[in-house]
Amino acid sequence: MSVNIDPNAQVSSKAQLGSNVSIGPFTIVEDHAVVEEGTTIGGNALIATGARIGGDCRVHHGAIIGHEPQDLKYAGEATTCEVGDRTVVREYAALHRGTGEGGRTIIGSDSFLMGFVHVAHDCIIGNHVILANAAMLAGHCEVGDYAVIGGIVPVHQFVHIGQHSMIGGGLRVPKDVPPYILAGQEPLVFRGLNSVGLRRRGVSTEVIEALEKAYRLIYKSKLNVSQAVSKIKQDPTLRSIPEVQNVLTFIEKSKRGILSAPRRLQRD
Repeated sequence: MSVNIDPNAQVSSKAQLGSNVSIGPFTIVEDHAVVEEGTTIGGNALIATGARIGGDCRVHHGAIIGHEPQDLKYAGEATTCEVGDRTVVREYAALHRGTGEGGRTIIGSDSFLMGFVHVAHDCIIGNHVILANAAMLAGHCEVGDYAVIGGIVPVHQFVHIGQHSMIGGGLRVPKDVPPYILAGQEPLVFRGLNSVGLRRRGVSTEVIEALEKAYRLIYKSKLNVSQAVSKIKQDPTLRSIPEVQNVLTFIEKSKRGILSAPRRLQRD
């Protein structure tokens, strides 16, 4: 099928558009932007030079993808903002391209980025991620698959958010959020396992119980994090569960440190 471009849109002859792409009125598509098959872009959007948008995406009114990063180090080098297949970008979201030669901002497939979301340079967002309205990710953040970030949540630069985690709305995220957990309260702390979300995604009872046991050691025992990790590694049942191994790997790679427990849980 042919490309459908509104007569009021401005689409560069150097842009690459797949079949069955639709471009709405007053949208600008710049040189070398790539939009793959079946993607629909609403009106008044900016699909900038660095944009690489996958197939069957839905980009709504006023969204900006692939524009120059808000980074004083950026000097006009060639970088990209890459969006996977079937991802929805709602109105006025701003997804910026990377910094540094070859820098990449990456948003995975089947994700849902709501209105006014901001994804800064060099972020990496996994698949099936939900960013609620006005969630704001600073540069170099990483978000794992199936994570959910509530509305009006600022995430500090270089923070990592683990897969299947959920962060409540209106809360600041200054530290790494381990996988599979609920994070809430101010300041942000561990609030328990995201057991409902895990069950909805078909995770077995055996795995959920193993994760609960591991997080009890990390957050609800008198052990510090290093001691808790050592204790988990010594338990043959726990260390045989891949999801528990994911938790250990996440903690070992954390550079900003992981969330604390609520004070009432510390040293119970």
